[in-house]
Amino acid sequence: MPIIINLDQVLADRNMKSKELAEIIGITEANLSILKSGKAKAVRFSTLEAICEALECQPGDLISYQKD
Repeated sequence: MPIIINLDQVLADRNMKSKELAEIIGITEANLSILKSGKAKAVRFSTLEAICEALECQPGDLISYQKD
């Protein structure tokens, strides 16, 4: 898939665990894991906004496009 999710890297840069982020933004660890793995078919803008707010980042820090 040409959409790459960089959430693991952003979490590592901020010394934050997935569990902590899930609690802050109000989603389950399972749903966060699906997003991190790149297996999510969609992401709500409200979820993306909450992640960006919690991690103090921009959407482009989390998602990138790589041509096949």
